[in-house]
Amino acid sequence: MRHALIIGIILVLSLSACSQGEENPPKWWKGNLHTHSLWSDGDDYPEMIIDWYKEQGYHFLSLSDHNILSEGDRWIDTTRNNSGTRAYTAYVDRFGEDWVETRMDSSGYQVRLKTLNEFRPEFEEEGAFLLIQSEEISDGFDGKPIHINATNVQELIEPQQGGTLREVIQNNVDAVLDQRERLGIKMFPHINHPNFGWAITAEDLISLMGEQFFEVYNGHPAVNNYGDENRPGLEQMWDIITTRRIIQGRPIMYGMAVDDSHNYHEVAIERANSGRAWVMVKSDSLTVTGLIDAMERGDFYGSTGVELVDVKVSNRRIAIEIKEDEGMTYETHFIGTRVNHDSTSTAVEHEGSYVTRSYSPGIGEIMAVVEGNNPVYEFTGDELYVRAKVISSKLKVNPYREGETEVAWTQPVVP
Repeated sequence: MRHALIIGIILVLSLSACSQGEENPPKWWKGNLHTHSLWSDGDDYPEMIIDWYKEQGYHFLSLSDHNILSEGDRWIDTTRNNSGTRAYTAYVDRFGEDWVETRMDSSGYQVRLKTLNEFRPEFEEEGAFLLIQSEEISDGFDGKPIHINATNVQELIEPQQGGTLREVIQNNVDAVLDQRERLGIKMFPHINHPNFGWAITAEDLISLMGEQFFEVYNGHPAVNNYGDENRPGLEQMWDIITTRRIIQGRPIMYGMAVDDSHNYHEVAIERANSGRAWVMVKSDSLTVTGLIDAMERGDFYGSTGVELVDVKVSNRRIAIEIKEDEGMTYETHFIGTRVNHDSTSTAVEHEGSYVTRSYSPGIGEIMAVVEGNNPVYEFTGDELYVRAKVISSKLKVNPYREGETEVAWTQPVVP
């Protein structure tokens, strides 16, 4: 009788655990990891920006202002920027005079910027919405901008500088990783908009140590996502980096899609608006640790509108299920590099001692094109890696550039 009772208890506990597992499977969480506010060069108050993202169905958001965290006593003039008066009026209308703190001094009418610790409780909801403290470490070398986001940073990181461009990048990445190790808290760096100011080349990122992420799509109109006639776009750069790193026996880099939003009052292609790009992270919990663990495994994709139901990867295939958008069609490009590709490259010199390299079309070739909502790629055995780009027929609302359609990018798979 006693043994039967014990067995019964074990069975009940097992069924309960299974039931909980079934009730809490991994979910897709939508988030933006590159956002600016009036704490640096954005043109709206943090609470207004967060309110918009939450209302639009995002699950997590990072405010990543330049070389500053949302902490300490900071007052700004209510007419500080072109949207100043309009932004202030909307802020008071939305959050009320009891929330908005103002003062008058010799410089004019000022408002105090609320800190993360003050506004976080107003928005966060367990399992529904999460704020992640971040910083855009903004450095440079020889006139070239070098910007690196630190996601879930706990202490402000000053620009680290260095004797060469690559040294500046590496020093800033190392500063984030050192803080992570010292504090024992999950955080990560990611390289922002490499083509901004034509600052960072694929070869710079190939040489970088300890970095897993870079932006393959950024919604800011000035970042040269698509390159030009002599310089690779960010997707082509991704394929160059992935190919060379695999050959070198080093970890690949994952591609992120972000807003890099600065402008919240005028919607236009020439403005850095919200809602242009985001990441979808597959995690069993909406926690910083859960999200970062998933991203470091590559369990996420970037999107400008296309939504994926699932991405299944095995040693034989990549299978994708695309959420149907009525009336729209989908074309999936499976892109990669083969083992026996032409690995030669030639230097391309640009003004100001800036050099990129031109590679053969075998690096990042389109290996298959599949139409429909359930594209599948079967590995043939000669691929170094394969990634998928899902292209919708739906025109992007407020695109980075005219004529863009909605897209999603999955992470490279090394078979």
